[in-house]
Amino acid sequence: MQDARRWVVETCRDIGRDDLVECAELGVSELVTNALLHGAPPIQVRVRGTVQHPRVEVRDASPERPVLPSALSPDEDDILLTFGRGLSIVARSSDAWGAEMEDDGKTVWFAPAVSFAEDDGVEGLVTGVAEEASLAGTDDQDLLEIEVVAVPLRAYLAFQRHYRELRREVRLLALAHEADYPLAKNLSDLFGDLDRQLREGIGSEQIAAAQATGLEQADLRIVMPRRGAQTIDQFLELLDLADEFCRQQRLLSLARTPEQREFQRWFLGELVRQAHGAAPRPWTGGSGVGAQDGGAPATTEGADIAADLRTGRQSSVS
Repeated sequence: MQDARRWVVETCRDIGRDDLVECAELGVSELVTNALLHGAPPIQVRVRGTVQHPRVEVRDASPERPVLPSALSPDEDDILLTFGRGLSIVARSSDAWGAEMEDDGKTVWFAPAVSFAEDDGVEGLVTGVAEEASLAGTDDQDLLEIEVVAVPLRAYLAFQRHYRELRREVRLLALAHEADYPLAKNLSDLFGDLDRQLREGIGSEQIAAAQATGLEQADLRIVMPRRGAQTIDQFLELLDLADEFCRQQRLLSLARTPEQREFQRWFLGELVRQAHGAAPRPWTGGSGVGAQDGGAPATTEGADIAADLRTGRQSSVS
């Protein structure tokens, strides 16, 4: 707890946001307490967003939705705050806050305010996998079957991690500060469209089966709507814009490495090419991963903070 609090305070000062220290310290204390009492390990504390609008995140492996203050009666709220579960302190310490639900856990986040609110604070929002639709009900005649040949599994898994990280980042930026980051809103909308088209098209069981046999490469069968090719073409262009956004140090997270960009262009390009009738073309590049294995910073052990902030500093809390 003390390590997480101290690190978030130092991070705010490192980026010249001393004005946020008090609320950042209050909010992260509450979220780490919640995670330790009601979450599941591993628990991670991160600072993301931008220097202008930094965001503190606490992630744990429990898929249980947090109890929002608006769902509680006043008496229940007081009781739960005693045990660290109520989130009223976070609401009063934030300009915006919420929880992002994922298949393998959740991230509870807040954008620290300059001053602690005397009223109930801002309302929290829960977003994530519950919003995502499936391919069920799509006309079979509108679906394409695509074979992506000789996919390096390590590069593909890194691509999935980078995709999930960027999807979450732009969603939260758009949610909290849409007017300041129009590109984040565009990317977030496109991510949602892409998820609806591809989420069930690339079965995780294919990857798991290949890994179980010790393979380094595998041929993947992908089912996607015919209209998905146009979406993916736009997505490739917006990924390049997102990289430039990161390089301007407006985002406290990593842009893609050249190797990652090469792999993603090949993989997504195969979907576009084959949707237009081209024959499969196997991967012939390198590992396709590069530094940090997927664009997201590696988790550190204990509370050791080794990575540079402007490449996405992160801490584990044990």
